[in-house]
Amino acid sequence: MALDVRIFETISPSRFISFTIPNPNSPSHLLRVAVLDSPIQSSDSSPRVAAMLVPKHRETDWIFSTESGHLQLLLNLPEISRLILIGDDPEDLSNSSAADEDERLQQRVKPLVAALSPKTLVKEEVPFLIYEDDVVTRVELERTIGPYVGEMLIEDVEIEIDEVTREFRRRLRFKRTPNLIQSDIKMVRTRGEEFEPQLTELVHPYLPPMVASLSLIGCDLKRRPKALCIGVGGGGLVSFLKLKLGFEVTGVEIDPEVVRIARCYFGLEERFASVHVGDGVEFLKRLDDDGSKFDVLMVDVDSSDPVHGVSAPPVEFVGRDVLLAARAVLVPCGVLVINVIPLSKTFYEELKDVFRQVFAELYEIDVGNGENFVLIATVSVRDGLNGFTMENLSPVVLKYVDAIQRI
Repeated sequence: MALDVRIFETISPSRFISFTIPNPNSPSHLLRVAVLDSPIQSSDSSPRVAAMLVPKHRETDWIFSTESGHLQLLLNLPEISRLILIGDDPEDLSNSSAADEDERLQQRVKPLVAALSPKTLVKEEVPFLIYEDDVVTRVELERTIGPYVGEMLIEDVEIEIDEVTREFRRRLRFKRTPNLIQSDIKMVRTRGEEFEPQLTELVHPYLPPMVASLSLIGCDLKRRPKALCIGVGGGGLVSFLKLKLGFEVTGVEIDPEVVRIARCYFGLEERFASVHVGDGVEFLKRLDDDGSKFDVLMVDVDSSDPVHGVSAPPVEFVGRDVLLAARAVLVPCGVLVINVIPLSKTFYEELKDVFRQVFAELYEIDVGNGENFVLIATVSVRDGLNGFTMENLSPVVLKYVDAIQRI
């Protein structure tokens, strides 16, 4: 049955429609067209529309082949009400058109893009956006399914640092949040041709600020410091705390398959951390009952509901009862450190208010990537003298110590 383009005359929040058409550059092959309307209603009477050609050889990437991937692309373009993606049909990847044909394809699909635009759109040409990242090559290592996080992907990528420098990384991604890199570690070449994880460096942009937050631990430790990490992922943070700073680390991860992946691909060893499989909130409350104490509690858990885009932590994790349980497992000079990707400015302000009700002081680091913030809550008031010192840390971590602001 032919598609009636009249259904596209108005914006219908969260509507997603996908179909195929013959490729005008190669009629024996198909193009996949996806049209997604933003879940956020615009007050503008003339909604803005943008189109994007899917990068060659990325057609099966979750970013471009799933509704959740399209949604997160669109939510990163808050001024756009409708996004139209056009690329080779994942079921018909025999088409290997050269990149220089993209311009010709773009010109040929402009009438289609116009037909898929709202009737109220000001009669101006719909812009074509370009998707760019720093990935030069990628190799898929494994796809697997966890009972809690669902389908996940482990891949090795070569990224471009600058015009002359390239670096190899290993990444973990979840299908439910395809645009978010869950774990990211540097891979270094051994004496042979093999690569191994570099566990004493932090490359994920929000991890150095989380480690810098340790400078707010307000006591002079004469013993090995203890850390509780909720959300293990690939294990980069727990491995760093053990190997670089000498912490005794306890980790909590809800999905056993994620733990297997961390040990198989990301260098996490049992001697680095005692990892428990289970719900982080329930684990906290059990610890409160048995009297266990930690110098720092680090929380790095994203929301399992991608409907409104990527966010962290889950709303249920920052209820007053949970924060009280978190404070109870910390020593008097301890700190709670949490990675935050706010749903909205209002959500973030409300989140900070809840923290202030439970903890003595609240500090913040703006990671500077337009996405992450690190909140640091202290059990007791700081006296200006930080007893915990972090020796042998690279400048990439130390620079965030000066960025800590009390809020």
